[in-house]
Amino acid sequence: MQMLLDRRVIVTGAGSGIGKAIVNRFLEEGARVLAVVRKPEQVEEFLVHDNFCHVVGDVNDYATNELAVTTITDKWGGLDVMIANAGVWDFFKKLQKMSAKELEDGFEQIMSTNVRAVLMAGHASYAALQDSHGCLITTGSNACFRPGGGGPLYIASKYALRGVVAQLALDFAPHVRVCGVAPGATDTPIGGTDALKQTGKSMNKDRTRLEAMGKHIPLGRVSSPEEHTDLYVTLASAKGARYVTGTILVSDGGLSAGQ
Repeated sequence: MQMLLDRRVIVTGAGSGIGKAIVNRFLEEGARVLAVVRKPEQVEEFLVHDNFCHVVGDVNDYATNELAVTTITDKWGGLDVMIANAGVWDFFKKLQKMSAKELEDGFEQIMSTNVRAVLMAGHASYAALQDSHGCLITTGSNACFRPGGGGPLYIASKYALRGVVAQLALDFAPHVRVCGVAPGATDTPIGGTDALKQTGKSMNKDRTRLEAMGKHIPLGRVSSPEEHTDLYVTLASAKGARYVTGTILVSDGGLSAGQ
């Protein structure tokens, strides 16, 4: 049984990692998916699907979010689910190791992608989601609830995102649900910002770091991106989570249980 048959879904940050895994899983579940990617070549493997389309752009630009909503509503007549998944990391960059310029620009860039872009996605999609009684889902992190998953800029952005989910759930009620998924350590190529000189880096290039992370997780390993997609399917389905809003569901292999 396909859980998302004919659900119309936008996924940002869809070119790799968790976003790409969400697109694959949602297509398997029968959804009609619009992927927002930064590079055209990131969608080549999806172009064989009749239920797939895409927009190339930067989620930090409101116009990209607006174009995604316009494109999917023109193509499939509406929008049921907006997944604001795009994000950046700070590779544990400590405050005392930053220059004043890195602090200023790094804060702006990380907060823009991890928080402001979610607000723009919600703003651009609200009317369409209200029409369909749909939902906004964002990708958080176990760093929404506890320190240690990054440096102070990343942690600040994820704590802020937790507040965004809670407040939008109140503001968008009763017709639009707002939820999140909080993955723990994941084997994903999430990158950094140019402000912190981290654009060429990705989390999963450092296999030693991932192995070290896995030792602190009760399940004994970091996750694959695909292992988080069950929660997105549940939140996005028409009947899976009808009474769930204002909540971020944690998918961290039990890490939070030890706190």
